Amino acid sequence: MKQALCLVALLLVICMLGLRPAQAHGGHKSREEARTAILLVAFGTSYATARGPLQDFEARVRAKFPGVEVRWAWSSHQIRQMEGAEEVDSPAEALARLMEDRFTHVAVQSLQTIPGQEFHMLMETARRFQGMPKGLKRVAVGLPLLGSPEDFNVVADALLAGLPKTRTAKDAVVFMGHGTHHVGNAMYPALQYYLWKRDAMAFMGTVEGSPSLDDIVADLARKKPATVWLLPFMAVAGDHANNDMAGDEEDSWKSVLTKAGYTVQMVLAGTLENADLADLWLAHLEAAMASLQE
Repeated sequence: MKQALCLVALLLVICMLGLRPAQAHGGHKSREEARTAILLVAFGTSYATARGPLQDFEARVRAKFPGVEVRWAWSSHQIRQMEGAEEVDSPAEALARLMEDRFTHVAVQSLQTIPGQEFHMLMETARRFQGMPKGLKRVAVGLPLLGSPEDFNVVADALLAGLPKTRTAKDAVVFMGHGTHHVGNAMYPALQYYLWKRDAMAFMGTVEGSPSLDDIVADLARKKPATVWLLPFMAVAGDHANNDMAGDEEDSWKSVLTKAGYTVQMVLAGTLENADLADLWLAHLEAAMASLQE
C-alpha cells in the first residue's frame, strides 16, 4: 500500500510541475495606471459559525496587503441560491464587477484544498475575462492548499502539529476531505503517504472520493486503536463536517466508527483555523500578487 502511495506522490510531482500561480494572466501593456484588487474564492457555506474563519482570513489578507481592495466570491451555485443565504457573487460576477469598477489587475486566491474541477473552472473563468475587449489586463490565480509538490510536507506537518494535546500516540486520527471524481482526487492518497511518513496512526479519507470511509474502517481494524479522532480537512467546518462527519445519522463517520467499537473524539475546526495552513494560502496569494507585476 505504501509503495503504491509513493508512486502516486511521484506522479503528482510530475503532473504539478505545470501548475503555476499565474497561469491565467495576460501580457498586453497599457499606459493606464494599474488598479489592483484581490478576489478570495471559497466554496461557500450555509453555516453562520463557519463564516468567522473566512472573516479572520480576510483580515489577515488586508493586513498583508494594506490599501488593496479585497472582495469575495463563492463558487457553489447551490450555496448562493439557498434561502436566507448571504448575498455573495459567483467568481464570474465578482470579476465582472471589478472590471466595471475599472480595476486592471486582479489576484484571485482559491480557498479550495486541491486543484480539482472547481479550481480548474476558476482558472478558465479568469482566462476568459482577460480575453474580453476592455477586460482585465492581468488575472493571476493563486494555487489551492495542495498546489505544489512542496505543499505536501507543509500540510502534513501542520495537520499533525495542530492536533489536540490530549491525543496520544496510540489514538488514531482521521482527516475527512471532500473528495472528487476529478483526477485531482489523487492529492488525498498522496497526502496520506506524507502523513504516514510522520505518524502511522494518521489517516486521510474523503466523503466523495478515495480513500473512502470503508478504506479507513479497514485500516483501523488492522491498527486496533481504542480512540479515533475525527477532523475535517476542509477550509471551514460546514455542512460536511457537521453532518457527514459529526452528525447523528447512522451513516455519519462518527456513527459508523462508534458502532465499530471505537471511542470517537471530534474537532469541528476547518483548516483555515490552523495558522500554518492559513499561512500557506497567504503564501500562494503573495505569489499570485507578485506575478501580476511580471
